[in-house]
Amino acid sequence: MKKWGFLLIIVLCISFVIIYKKPFFQETVDIRMYNQNNKDKLDYRETLENQQKIKITKEQIYKGNLLLVNREYPIREQGIKKDIVNLSNDNELTAGYGLLNNNIRLSKDIALSFSKMVADAEKEEVRYFLISSGYRDFDQQSRLYSEMGSDYALPAGYSEHNLGLSLDIGSTQEQMSKALEGKWVEKNAWKYGFILRYPKDKVSVTGIKYEPWHIRYVGLPHSAIMKEKNFALEEYLDYLKKEKSISVSIDGEKYMVLYSSVSQSTTIDVPENRYYEISGDNMNGVIVTVYE
Repeated sequence: MKKWGFLLIIVLCISFVIIYKKPFFQETVDIRMYNQNNKDKLDYRETLENQQKIKITKEQIYKGNLLLVNREYPIREQGIKKDIVNLSNDNELTAGYGLLNNNIRLSKDIALSFSKMVADAEKEEVRYFLISSGYRDFDQQSRLYSEMGSDYALPAGYSEHNLGLSLDIGSTQEQMSKALEGKWVEKNAWKYGFILRYPKDKVSVTGIKYEPWHIRYVGLPHSAIMKEKNFALEEYLDYLKKEKSISVSIDGEKYMVLYSSVSQSTTIDVPENRYYEISGDNMNGVIVTVYE
C-alpha cells in the first residue's frame, strides 16, 4: 500500500510540473498599426510623453540588419558587419553544432543568436545542426559565381552572404527539407531574430528558388511580424513603407517600429530615454526600432 501511495505522489508531482511549466517562449504576437491619415487609428506621436529628435544621414540607408540585398540592390561597404570572426577559433560559439570546414566566418553577434537557438532546439532533442556557409567576402563570392553560374549563385555584392547576416545550415542526418532540424527552424527561427529568407511560397517575390537551409538575421520584432504575416523581406519592407509606424507586443515585450524615407540628412522624432536601433533598407529609407 505504501508503495502505491509513493508512486501516486510521484505521478502527481510530474503532472504538476508538466501543467505549470511555463514554455521558454510565448508564441503571442500582437501588431497594431498607426496611420496619421486615418482618425480611427492612433498617431504614434500621441503615445509618446517625451520625444527627442535624432539625426538621420543618407549613409544610414545602407547599413543595418534589415538591408534588402538581391539582384536589384547590391551591398555597400558600410553594410558589411564589422565583427566577422572565424567560428572554428571559438569553441563557445560553436557549442552544439558542427562546421562543414574550418573556414566558416560569421558576425559574432549573429553567431551568438544562432548558438542560443541551437541550445534551445537541443532541449527538444533536435541536435544535429551544421553550418555549411556563412560570411563570404567579394573574392569568395566571385569565385563561387564563376564556378556555379547564375542558376546557383549570385554575383559578388548581390548575395546576402556578403553581409555577415546570413548562413546556410544543414543537418548531419539528412537533407534540410526533410530533416527534423529543417522543420524546427522553419517553425521556431523567428523567436531568435532569424527568418527563412527564401521560402517555398515566395519564389515569385524573392526571385530565388526555395532554400530551406538559408536563414537570415533581421532581429526581433521584425522576424515575429514577418512570421505572423507570412512576409518575405521584400514584402515586409513594402509593408513598413505603407504603414509608416506600427506597435508590436511579443510575449509582453513592446516595440515601436517607425519607417522614414531619406533623400538627404534629416531629423525624426523618437521616444526619449528609450533604447532604439536604426537600420537602413538599402533602398531609400530607414527603420527605427524602439524598445519600450
